Amino acid sequence: MSENIKIVTKNKKAFHDYEISDTYEAGLVLVGSEIKSIRGGRVNIRDGYVQEQNGELWLLGVHISLYDQANTYGHTDPIRPRKLLLHKREIAQIMTWIRENTYTCVPIKLYLKHGLAKMEIGLAKGKQMHDKRQSISKRDANRQIERAIKERSREY
Repeated sequence: MSENIKIVTKNKKAFHDYEISDTYEAGLVLVGSEIKSIRGGRVNIRDGYVQEQNGELWLLGVHISLYDQANTYGHTDPIRPRKLLLHKREIAQIMTWIRENTYTCVPIKLYLKHGLAKMEIGLAKGKQMHDKRQSISKRDANRQIERAIKERSREY
């Protein structure tokens, strides 16, 4: 891998609850103590979502823990809204999908790329209960197939 990427956290629940169609890479506007907490892995994106406000996209519900070594200049609200940095064209695409096609935008992955915090967000449509059951049964079937192949290769 030529790029210098360190994955901080993934939102596995998003793939269980939603059908992800498109993904985008977005930058984050952060305070210095927030990036320190992210580098330490003290972040939770499970309950996060993206919302449009005044033609901009904002990340809401993401918890970045307080940085212990930060004095009075550190961030005080761990769940504050954070602005996402995207191209105008990408923002327009995401907003039209959210408004017209009843999609929601959820964070999928938070990673550090060349020392900068980046968020992978995805356009998602909620799964029904039978879709979730179908995904679980498909995953279990794939596990059984992998086990059978592994056992078969041990015999030879």
